[in-house]
Amino acid sequence: MPTNLTSGPVRVRVPATSANLGPGFDALGLALGLYDDVAAEVASGGVRVTVTGQGAGELPDDDRHLVVRAMRAAFDVLGAHPEGLSVECVNRIPQARGLGSSSAAIVAGVLLARALVTDGEHRLDDAGALRLAAEIEGHPDNVAPCLLGGFTVAWSEPGGARAVSLPVADGVRPTVFVPAERGLTATARAALPTTVPHGDAALTAGRAALLVHALSTDPSLLLPATVDRLHQDYRAAGMPGTSALVSELRAAGVAAVVSGAGPTVLALSEPPEGFPVGTDWEIWQLPIDVSGAWVARGRLGHAERDPVAAGRKS
Repeated sequence: MPTNLTSGPVRVRVPATSANLGPGFDALGLALGLYDDVAAEVASGGVRVTVTGQGAGELPDDDRHLVVRAMRAAFDVLGAHPEGLSVECVNRIPQARGLGSSSAAIVAGVLLARALVTDGEHRLDDAGALRLAAEIEGHPDNVAPCLLGGFTVAWSEPGGARAVSLPVADGVRPTVFVPAERGLTATARAALPTTVPHGDAALTAGRAALLVHALSTDPSLLLPATVDRLHQDYRAAGMPGTSALVSELRAAGVAAVVSGAGPTVLALSEPPEGFPVGTDWEIWQLPIDVSGAWVARGRLGHAERDPVAAGRKS
């Protein structure tokens, strides 16, 4: 084994995330208490990936797996080149639903690779890990809350992505409505126009600023703070069920938005008791994750290997 690589396995837990939150397109995100657990160690040769839970039997089991691709990118930055890798994924975050499954895989890969290099944390600090994860993902709005936890504001500069994590006020009660259908971020982005009316941009900028205050200080303002005219209406035709549920919840006074690129719906305030929702939706009440991703030495334990989405309430 190369001298700059550690022996033995490391593991990471990464939270689900919801990005945009309505008007905060490509900037705002929230970490949610639903987790993927991933473990990895250097092997003598080749790459072997096992997947339990969400995506089992569908995701690749070799170098094409997103966790491995992120690990390779981080190893390149760190100047380490292991001959092989053994990776175990226990996935609870639904795939392609707008809850940050790809960002969770990317963050997991970057942090696992860093932990497998003897001086990894000194050579790739948290700010560097964020920049790399955002570069792989293409935008920082999901990777930031996955790494940092809580409510995050992320932005990009010539030197790469940056982010801050803000406390979330009591009274913010996330509920996600998860459909069986899947969505693709690329398809959702393709639905967006190249320009928007100046008035729509100005209104959305003001609501995004208000949303920072509502989430961190005054949840009573969440309904007006989640008005968006930049992306949700343009994507509605491709997700009619999602759009209809958002409209119904908002008409009932619930601060509901499309979670990320959809098709999951995120409600930031509790729906009224007995609110009618069709059988096509799974409803989970999720806590806000305040810690973000964390890494430890050792293999996954019995609890980490349980593919049931512990912590969610349906």
